[in-house]
Amino acid sequence: MREVLDELVAQWRQGKSTAVGTVVSTYRSAPRPAGASMLVTSDERAVGSVSGGCVEGAVFELGQQVLADDTPVLQRYGVSDDDAFTVGLTCGGIIDVFVEKVDPVSFPELDEVAASVAEKEPVAMVTVVAHPDAGRVGLRMVVWPDRHSGTMGSSRADEAILEDARGALAAGRTVTLHYGPDGQRRGEGMDVFVNSMQPPPRMLVFGAIDFAAAMARMGVFLGYYVTVCDARPVFATRSRFPDAHEVVVNWPHRYLKAEAEAGRIDQRTVVTVLTHDPKFDVPVLVEALRLDLAYVGAMGSRRTHKDREIRLREAGVTDEELSKIASPIGLDLGARTPEETAVSIAAELISLRWGGSAARLADAEGPIHGAHPIAQPEPVDA
Repeated sequence: MREVLDELVAQWRQGKSTAVGTVVSTYRSAPRPAGASMLVTSDERAVGSVSGGCVEGAVFELGQQVLADDTPVLQRYGVSDDDAFTVGLTCGGIIDVFVEKVDPVSFPELDEVAASVAEKEPVAMVTVVAHPDAGRVGLRMVVWPDRHSGTMGSSRADEAILEDARGALAAGRTVTLHYGPDGQRRGEGMDVFVNSMQPPPRMLVFGAIDFAAAMARMGVFLGYYVTVCDARPVFATRSRFPDAHEVVVNWPHRYLKAEAEAGRIDQRTVVTVLTHDPKFDVPVLVEALRLDLAYVGAMGSRRTHKDREIRLREAGVTDEELSKIASPIGLDLGARTPEETAVSIAAELISLRWGGSAARLADAEGPIHGAHPIAQPEPVDA
């Protein structure tokens, strides 16, 4: 939703109706994740994507239908012998797309949602996408950490769904939840889509070197809010890091500690330490390894890493804390240049996030997405 929000709000502020198609569930090799959205405007424009091109034409037609009759629709798109090259996902995946009409009457809180996103305030849009009572399909609740608006049709449903939605929002999860028709936790029939609009995760790049410039570009490309930090003002300049969202002149460990104490660091935060200088590396790693972060990586050779481990132990870091560090940083791609190294680090981040094996897909069997680990190639006798 985030990628089409500006256009949706622009249409909304003009009082225009827009059909919004959102991926609410994915199966197997789905090309786009839950939360990906496509708009069908009243002047017959398509904005955004739900499948990278596979089913956009069908969703566009469905969006026009929803605009005409104002009835939301949950539609499944997948591959079969009959539709593989017409309407379907030739990659073999399946997606459920919920299409609804949005205008100032049906979604009065949209402006407030947009303001929360702009201010980096967590907010979730919670929508009934399936229910035995067609009149409850499309009911919406907007949820913030400290308040909410809207209803799911009954106080019982509101209570159960609000609690679960806040949990999903806190974790930054976009997910479809299943309940009984009136919010019963052990029932079925009501499907509720929680679209969490958390602020983007942070990437902290410590060390204002050429590798950091490439890492900042890669981090922005992956959707992180990127901060480059270095204690040396001659190196930590906006002109050297034009892609970073922030360039900070400060001692890395002091900056990280202050950000953590201010509550601006969370479990999605990525820290990359690229300075190659113990007087910078060791203090910031002491701070980072004691925080609950998504990733802590440090650049350097294996010799540098061994020396760094000794220094960290002398600083009081435990073996359990040391086990959190990814060093040498990145995957073994044979990287040489700063840009290639940034790709190597990005590959490690993606692999850890989704549980990938980092094996070559060409040498693997089975689905390329999902929970199943990628099969390793059979060993070859020398």
